[in-house]
Amino acid sequence: MDTKSLDQADLVNQVIDVIASEGMVDREKVTMDATIESLDLKSIDIVMILTAIEEKFNVYIPMDGPFHDAKDVRGLIDAIAAHISQAASTNISQEKAG
Repeated sequence: MDTKSLDQADLVNQVIDVIASEGMVDREKVTMDATIESLDLKSIDIVMILTAIEEKFNVYIPMDGPFHDAKDVRGLIDAIAAHISQAASTNISQEKAG
């Protein structure tokens, strides 16, 4: 997937879709203010969500750090968006150098 063409709204919607499908949660419940606990997501659900996001956006996401510190959907999406942006800029830098 071309992360350069993603805008913030697209990214948010795609991440919410992944959270809903991998976490087996009704999409309507996955709001920006929803907490991980209110969605009844367990550690394994978070791992599955992050793995699906890795595959969807073709990025490596470490299984520690800001992703596991997120307390709500907004925090999770912010961490994912920052990571995808960083990965995209790293890839661009590597392409220019290569």
